[in-house]
Amino acid sequence: MRVEVKPELLRWAAERAGLSAGVLARRVPQFSAWERGEAAPTLKQLERFAQATHAPVGYLFLPQPPVERVPIPDFRTLRAEQPARPSPDLLDTLYICQQRQEWYRDFARASGEERLAFVGSARVTDDVDVTAASMRAALGFDLEARRQMPTWTDALRRFIEQADALGVLVMVSGVVGSNNRRKLDPDEFRGFTLSDPVAPLVFINGADTKAAQMFTLAHEMAHIWLGESALSDAAPGASPTHRVERWCNQGAAELLVPSAALRTDYRPDSELSGEMLRLAGRFKVSSLVILRRLHDAGALTPQQFWAAYEAEVRHLRGLRKGSGGDFYLTLGARVGKRFARALVASTLEGRSSFTEAFRLLGFRKMATFRDLGRSLGVQA
Repeated sequence: MRVEVKPELLRWAAERAGLSAGVLARRVPQFSAWERGEAAPTLKQLERFAQATHAPVGYLFLPQPPVERVPIPDFRTLRAEQPARPSPDLLDTLYICQQRQEWYRDFARASGEERLAFVGSARVTDDVDVTAASMRAALGFDLEARRQMPTWTDALRRFIEQADALGVLVMVSGVVGSNNRRKLDPDEFRGFTLSDPVAPLVFINGADTKAAQMFTLAHEMAHIWLGESALSDAAPGASPTHRVERWCNQGAAELLVPSAALRTDYRPDSELSGEMLRLAGRFKVSSLVILRRLHDAGALTPQQFWAAYEAEVRHLRGLRKGSGGDFYLTLGARVGKRFARALVASTLEGRSSFTEAFRLLGFRKMATFRDLGRSLGVQA
Protein backbone atom coordinates (compact mmCIF):
# COMPACT_ATOMS: atom_id res chain seq x y z
CA MET A 1 0.00 0.00 0.00
CA ARG A 2 1.38 3.38 -1.08
CA VAL A 3 0.84 6.57 0.89
CA GLU A 4 0.70 10.13 -0.38
CA VAL A 5 3.26 12.51 1.06
CA LYS A 6 3.93 16.01 -0.17
CA PRO A 7 7.47 16.44 -1.56
CA GLU A 8 7.98 19.58 0.55
CA LEU A 9 7.47 17.48 3.73
CA LEU A 10 10.12 15.03 2.58
CA ARG A 11 12.54 17.88 1.80
CA TRP A 12 11.77 19.47 5.16
CA ALA A 13 12.63 16.25 7.00
CA ALA A 14 15.90 15.84 5.09
CA GLU A 15 16.95 19.46 5.65
CA ARG A 16 15.90 19.29 9.31
CA ALA A 17 18.20 16.30 9.83
CA GLY A 18 21.08 18.05 8.04
CA LEU A 19 21.63 15.08 5.74
CA SER A 20 23.53 15.61 2.52
CA ALA A 21 22.12 14.31 -0.77
CA GLY A 22 24.77 11.60 -0.88
CA VAL A 23 24.07 10.32 2.64
CA LEU A 24 20.32 10.42 2.06
CA ALA A 25 20.66 8.51 -1.23
CA ARG A 26 22.55 5.74 0.57
CA ARG A 27 20.07 5.52 3.42
CA VAL A 28 16.87 5.98 1.37
CA PRO A 29 17.59 5.18 -2.33
CA GLN A 30 13.98 5.96 -3.34
CA PHE A 31 14.05 9.51 -1.94
CA SER A 32 14.79 11.26 -5.26
CA ALA A 33 11.87 9.56 -6.98
CA TRP A 34 9.54 10.42 -4.10
CA GLU A 35 10.72 14.03 -4.07
CA ARG A 36 10.06 14.38 -7.82
CA GLY A 37 6.62 12.83 -7.46
CA GLU A 38 7.52 9.90 -9.71
CA ALA A 39 6.79 7.32 -7.02
CA ALA A 40 5.13 7.08 -3.62
CA PRO A 41 6.51 5.27 -0.56
CA THR A 42 4.85 2.42 1.23
CA LEU A 43 4.03 3.03 4.89
CA LYS A 44 6.99 0.89 5.99
CA GLN A 45 9.31 2.81 3.65
CA LEU A 46 8.03 6.10 5.06
CA GLU A 47 8.61 4.86 8.60
CA ARG A 48 12.20 3.95 7.68
CA PHE A 49 12.65 7.39 6.12
CA ALA A 50 11.31 9.03 9.31
CA GLN A 51 13.72 6.95 11.37
CA ALA A 52 16.65 7.91 9.11
CA THR A 53 15.81 11.61 9.40
CA HIS A 54 14.78 11.50 13.10
CA ALA A 55 11.42 13.03 12.16
CA PRO A 56 8.12 12.06 13.82
CA VAL A 57 6.33 10.05 11.14
CA GLY A 58 3.05 11.86 11.83
CA TYR A 59 4.66 15.15 10.79
CA LEU A 60 5.06 13.79 7.25
CA PHE A 61 1.27 13.74 6.79
CA LEU A 62 0.80 17.41 7.69
CA PRO A 63 -0.46 19.82 5.02
CA GLN A 64 2.77 21.84 5.28
CA PRO A 65 6.09 21.67 7.12
CA PRO A 66 5.74 22.56 10.80
CA VAL A 67 7.65 25.37 12.49
CA GLU A 68 9.43 23.74 15.41
CA ARG A 69 10.44 25.80 18.40
CA VAL A 70 12.39 25.01 21.53
CA PRO A 71 9.78 24.32 24.25
CA ILE A 72 11.59 26.38 26.92
CA PRO A 73 13.01 29.93 26.94
CA ASP A 74 15.96 30.05 24.55
CA PHE A 75 18.75 32.29 25.84
CA ARG A 76 21.43 31.16 23.41
CA THR A 77 23.42 33.72 21.44
CA LEU A 78 23.39 32.14 17.99
CA ARG A 79 26.27 33.00 15.73
CA ALA A 80 25.84 33.83 12.05
CA GLU A 81 26.98 30.39 10.90
CA GLN A 82 24.50 28.54 13.12
CA PRO A 83 21.07 27.52 11.81
CA ALA A 84 18.12 29.23 13.46
CA ARG A 85 16.17 25.95 13.43
CA PRO A 86 16.84 23.69 16.45
CA SER A 87 18.32 20.35 15.43
CA PRO A 88 16.42 17.09 15.89
CA ASP A 89 19.13 16.05 18.34
CA LEU A 90 18.50 19.06 20.57
CA LEU A 91 14.71 18.72 20.39
CA ASP A 92 14.71 15.00 21.08
CA THR A 93 17.04 15.49 24.06
CA LEU A 94 14.72 18.12 25.49
CA TYR A 95 11.65 15.92 24.99
CA ILE A 96 13.33 12.92 26.62
CA CYS A 97 14.31 15.01 29.63
CA GLN A 98 10.80 16.45 29.94
CA GLN A 99 9.38 12.92 30.01
CA ARG A 100 11.86 11.86 32.69
CA GLN A 101 11.09 14.95 34.74
CA GLU A 102 7.35 14.32 34.50
CA TRP A 103 7.82 10.77 35.73
CA TYR A 104 10.04 11.84 38.63
CA ARG A 105 7.67 14.67 39.61
CA ASP A 106 4.82 12.15 39.98
CA PHE A 107 7.12 9.75 41.85
CA ALA A 108 8.29 12.48 44.24
CA ARG A 109 4.78 13.64 45.02
CA ALA A 110 3.55 10.08 45.56
CA SER A 111 6.52 9.53 47.89
CA GLY A 112 5.58 12.60 49.93
CA GLU A 113 8.60 14.66 48.94
CA GLU A 114 8.19 18.36 49.67
CA ARG A 115 8.97 21.39 47.56
CA LEU A 116 12.65 22.30 47.44
CA ALA A 117 13.10 25.63 49.15
CA PHE A 118 16.06 26.75 47.04
CA VAL A 119 14.16 26.51 43.73
CA GLY A 120 13.09 30.06 42.87
CA SER A 121 14.62 31.47 46.05
CA ALA A 122 16.62 34.14 44.15
CA ARG A 123 15.78 37.10 41.93
CA VAL A 124 17.87 38.81 39.26
CA THR A 125 17.79 41.90 41.45
CA ASP A 126 19.59 40.01 44.24
CA ASP A 127 23.27 40.50 44.92
CA VAL A 128 25.17 37.90 42.91
CA ASP A 129 27.87 37.35 45.53
CA VAL A 130 25.31 36.76 48.28
CA THR A 131 23.34 34.30 46.14
CA ALA A 132 26.50 32.45 45.11
CA ALA A 133 27.42 32.10 48.78
CA SER A 134 24.00 30.62 49.57
CA MET A 135 24.40 28.18 46.65
CA ARG A 136 27.82 27.17 47.88
CA ALA A 137 26.48 26.55 51.39
CA ALA A 138 23.49 24.52 50.18
CA LEU A 139 25.67 22.38 47.92
CA GLY A 140 28.39 21.85 50.51
CA PHE A 141 30.80 23.28 47.96
CA ASP A 142 34.12 23.04 49.81
CA LEU A 143 36.82 24.94 47.91
CA GLU A 144 39.69 23.36 49.78
CA ALA A 145 38.37 19.84 49.17
CA ARG A 146 38.12 20.57 45.46
CA ARG A 147 41.66 21.87 45.38
CA GLN A 148 42.87 18.53 46.71
CA MET A 149 41.17 16.57 43.93
CA PRO A 150 43.67 15.27 41.37
CA THR A 151 41.69 15.80 38.15
CA TRP A 152 38.95 17.81 36.44
CA THR A 153 36.87 14.63 36.25
CA ASP A 154 37.00 14.14 40.01
CA ALA A 155 35.97 17.74 40.66
CA LEU A 156 33.11 17.63 38.18
CA ARG A 157 31.90 14.26 39.46
CA ARG A 158 31.85 15.68 43.00
CA PHE A 159 29.93 18.77 41.86
CA ILE A 160 27.32 16.54 40.18
CA GLU A 161 27.03 14.41 43.33
CA GLN A 162 26.49 17.54 45.43
CA ALA A 163 23.70 18.77 43.15
CA ASP A 164 22.15 15.28 43.10
CA ALA A 165 22.20 15.07 46.90
CA LEU A 166 20.49 18.46 47.08
CA GLY A 167 17.57 17.16 44.99
CA VAL A 168 18.50 18.19 41.45
CA LEU A 169 18.24 15.66 38.61
CA VAL A 170 21.59 16.06 36.80
CA MET A 171 21.96 14.35 33.43
CA VAL A 172 25.24 14.41 31.52
CA SER A 173 25.39 12.99 28.00
CA GLY A 174 27.08 13.66 24.70
CA VAL A 175 24.50 11.71 22.68
CA VAL A 176 20.73 11.60 22.17
CA GLY A 177 19.29 9.08 24.62
CA SER A 178 21.52 6.01 24.35
CA ASN A 179 22.18 6.37 20.62
CA ASN A 180 25.94 6.73 20.20
CA ARG A 181 25.47 7.59 16.52
CA ARG A 182 23.57 10.79 17.40
CA LYS A 183 26.22 12.96 18.98
CA LEU A 184 25.27 16.31 20.49
CA ASP A 185 27.00 19.47 19.28
CA PRO A 186 28.30 21.75 22.06
CA ASP A 187 28.38 24.59 19.53
CA GLU A 188 24.58 24.34 19.35
CA PHE A 189 23.97 24.23 23.11
CA ARG A 190 25.91 23.53 26.27
CA GLY A 191 23.08 22.75 28.63
CA PHE A 192 19.56 23.49 29.75
CA THR A 193 17.44 23.73 32.88
CA LEU A 194 13.92 22.42 33.42
CA SER A 195 12.90 24.15 36.61
CA ASP A 196 10.36 22.53 38.93
CA PRO A 197 9.69 22.90 42.68
CA VAL A 198 10.05 19.14 43.34
CA ALA A 199 11.90 17.81 40.29
CA PRO A 200 14.39 20.42 39.01
CA LEU A 201 16.45 19.03 36.13
CA VAL A 202 19.76 20.11 34.65
CA PHE A 203 21.14 18.65 31.43
CA ILE A 204 24.82 19.07 30.58
CA ASN A 205 26.14 18.47 27.07
CA GLY A 206 28.74 15.77 27.74
CA ALA A 207 30.37 16.35 24.34
CA ASP A 208 31.84 19.57 25.73
CA THR A 209 35.15 19.67 27.57
CA LYS A 210 35.20 18.68 31.24
CA ALA A 211 36.17 22.16 32.40
CA ALA A 212 33.42 23.72 30.27
CA GLN A 213 30.89 21.32 31.80
CA MET A 214 31.85 22.62 35.24
CA PHE A 215 30.87 26.17 34.27
CA THR A 216 27.71 24.98 32.52
CA LEU A 217 26.55 23.11 35.62
CA ALA A 218 27.19 26.18 37.79
CA HIS A 219 25.30 28.36 35.29
CA GLU A 220 22.32 25.99 35.18
CA MET A 221 22.25 25.78 38.98
CA ALA A 222 21.88 29.56 39.01
CA HIS A 223 18.81 29.10 36.79
CA ILE A 224 17.44 26.63 39.36
CA TRP A 225 17.93 29.23 42.10
CA LEU A 226 15.96 31.69 39.95
CA GLY A 227 13.31 29.04 39.31
CA GLU A 228 13.46 29.57 35.54
CA SER A 229 13.78 27.02 32.75
CA ALA A 230 16.26 27.94 30.02
CA LEU A 231 18.33 26.68 27.11
CA SER A 232 21.88 27.99 27.33
CA ASP A 233 25.19 28.21 25.52
CA ALA A 234 26.85 29.64 28.62
CA ALA A 235 30.49 30.63 28.30
CA PRO A 236 32.57 32.41 30.96
CA GLY A 237 33.67 35.18 28.59
CA ALA A 238 30.22 35.91 27.20
CA SER A 239 28.34 39.12 27.94
CA PRO A 240 24.75 38.05 27.24
CA THR A 241 22.25 40.72 26.33
CA HIS A 242 19.53 38.98 28.31
CA ARG A 243 19.49 40.05 31.95
CA VAL A 244 18.81 36.56 33.29
CA GLU A 245 21.72 35.00 31.39
CA ARG A 246 24.05 37.78 32.45
CA TRP A 247 23.09 37.24 36.11
CA CYS A 248 23.52 33.45 35.83
CA ASN A 249 26.95 33.84 34.24
CA GLN A 250 28.01 36.14 37.05
CA GLY A 251 26.59 33.77 39.66
CA ALA A 252 28.34 30.77 38.12
CA ALA A 253 31.69 32.55 38.06
CA GLU A 254 31.35 33.63 41.69
CA LEU A 255 30.22 30.17 42.79
CA LEU A 256 33.23 28.47 41.20
CA VAL A 257 35.85 31.13 41.95
CA PRO A 258 34.83 33.39 44.86
CA SER A 259 36.32 36.84 44.48
CA ALA A 260 37.69 36.78 48.05
CA ALA A 261 39.52 33.48 47.45
CA LEU A 262 40.89 34.72 44.14
CA ARG A 263 42.33 37.85 45.75
CA THR A 264 44.11 35.66 48.30
CA ASP A 265 45.53 33.21 45.75
CA TYR A 266 46.39 35.53 42.85
CA ARG A 267 50.06 36.39 42.27
CA PRO A 268 50.02 39.63 40.28
CA ASP A 269 53.76 39.58 39.57
CA SER A 270 53.61 36.19 37.83
CA GLU A 271 53.43 35.70 34.07
CA LEU A 272 49.79 35.53 32.97
CA SER A 273 49.72 32.19 31.13
CA GLY A 274 51.45 30.34 33.96
CA GLU A 275 49.34 32.01 36.62
CA MET A 276 46.16 31.27 34.66
CA LEU A 277 46.98 27.55 34.55
CA ARG A 278 48.03 27.46 38.21
CA LEU A 279 44.77 29.04 39.34
CA ALA A 280 42.73 26.82 37.03
CA GLY A 281 44.31 23.80 38.73
CA ARG A 282 43.74 25.29 42.18
CA PHE A 283 40.04 26.00 41.64
CA LYS A 284 39.44 23.06 39.23
CA VAL A 285 37.85 25.31 36.61
CA SER A 286 38.75 26.16 33.04
CA SER A 287 41.42 28.68 32.19
CA LEU A 288 38.64 30.76 30.60
CA VAL A 289 36.84 31.07 33.94
CA ILE A 290 40.09 32.22 35.56
CA LEU A 291 40.60 34.87 32.89
CA ARG A 292 37.03 36.04 33.42
CA ARG A 293 37.54 36.30 37.19
CA LEU A 294 40.84 38.14 36.82
CA HIS A 295 39.09 40.63 34.59
CA ASP A 296 36.22 40.94 37.10
CA ALA A 297 38.79 41.64 39.81
CA GLY A 298 40.37 44.41 37.74
CA ALA A 299 43.62 42.51 37.21
CA LEU A 300 43.19 42.61 33.42
CA THR A 301 42.09 45.47 31.20
CA PRO A 302 39.34 44.70 28.68
CA GLN A 303 41.96 44.64 25.91
CA GLN A 304 44.23 42.27 27.86
CA PHE A 305 41.29 40.05 28.77
CA TRP A 306 39.95 39.64 25.24
CA ALA A 307 43.37 39.06 23.72
CA ALA A 308 44.15 36.33 26.27
CA TYR A 309 40.62 34.89 26.14
CA GLU A 310 40.51 34.54 22.35
CA ALA A 311 43.97 32.98 22.30
CA GLU A 312 42.92 30.45 24.94
CA VAL A 313 39.68 29.64 23.08
CA ARG A 314 41.71 28.82 19.96
CA HIS A 315 43.97 26.60 22.06
CA LEU A 316 41.08 24.73 23.70
CA ARG A 317 39.27 24.19 20.41
CA GLY A 318 42.33 22.38 19.17
CA LEU A 319 42.13 20.07 22.20
CA ARG A 320 38.36 19.47 22.17
CA LYS A 321 38.40 16.45 19.85
CA GLY A 322 40.45 14.42 22.24
CA SER A 323 39.27 15.77 25.57
CA GLY A 324 35.54 16.03 25.94
CA GLY A 325 33.52 13.61 23.87
CA ASP A 326 33.93 10.42 25.92
CA PHE A 327 33.29 11.84 29.39
CA TYR A 328 30.69 10.16 31.62
CA LEU A 329 29.21 7.80 29.07
CA THR A 330 27.76 5.39 31.65
CA LEU A 331 24.01 5.03 31.69
CA GLY A 332 23.76 6.23 35.29
CA ALA A 333 25.34 9.54 34.36
CA ARG A 334 23.30 9.91 31.17
CA VAL A 335 19.95 9.67 32.93
CA GLY A 336 21.09 10.99 36.30
CA LYS A 337 21.67 8.81 39.35
CA ARG A 338 18.81 10.28 41.38
CA PHE A 339 16.36 9.58 38.54
CA ALA A 340 17.80 6.13 37.80
CA ARG A 341 17.68 5.03 41.45
CA ALA A 342 14.06 6.13 41.77
CA LEU A 343 12.95 4.49 38.52
CA VAL A 344 14.72 1.19 39.17
CA ALA A 345 13.34 0.99 42.72
CA SER A 346 9.82 1.88 41.58
CA THR A 347 9.94 -0.76 38.87
CA LEU A 348 11.25 -3.49 41.16
CA GLU A 349 8.50 -2.64 43.66
CA GLY A 350 5.86 -3.01 40.93
CA ARG A 351 4.78 0.64 40.94
CA SER A 352 6.17 1.24 37.43
CA SER A 353 6.17 -1.12 34.46
CA PHE A 354 9.33 -2.47 32.87
CA THR A 355 8.04 -1.12 29.56
CA GLU A 356 7.96 2.41 30.97
CA ALA A 357 11.34 1.99 32.63
CA PHE A 358 12.98 0.78 29.43
CA ARG A 359 11.45 3.68 27.48
CA LEU A 360 12.72 6.28 29.92
CA LEU A 361 16.13 4.67 30.35
CA GLY A 362 16.66 4.13 26.62
CA PHE A 363 17.33 0.39 26.42
CA ARG A 364 15.37 -2.87 26.14
CA LYS A 365 17.45 -5.56 27.83
CA MET A 366 16.60 -6.95 31.25
CA ALA A 367 20.27 -7.77 31.85
CA THR A 368 21.16 -4.09 31.38
CA PHE A 369 18.42 -3.12 33.83
CA ARG A 370 19.77 -5.53 36.45
CA ASP A 371 23.34 -4.31 35.93
CA LEU A 372 22.17 -0.71 36.34
CA GLY A 373 20.34 -1.59 39.53
CA ARG A 374 23.42 -3.31 40.96
CA SER A 375 25.66 -0.37 40.07
CA LEU A 376 23.27 1.97 41.90
CA GLY A 377 22.86 -0.34 44.90
CA VAL A 378 19.19 -1.00 44.09
CA GLN A 379 18.24 -4.68 43.76
CA ALA A 380 15.14 -6.80 44.13
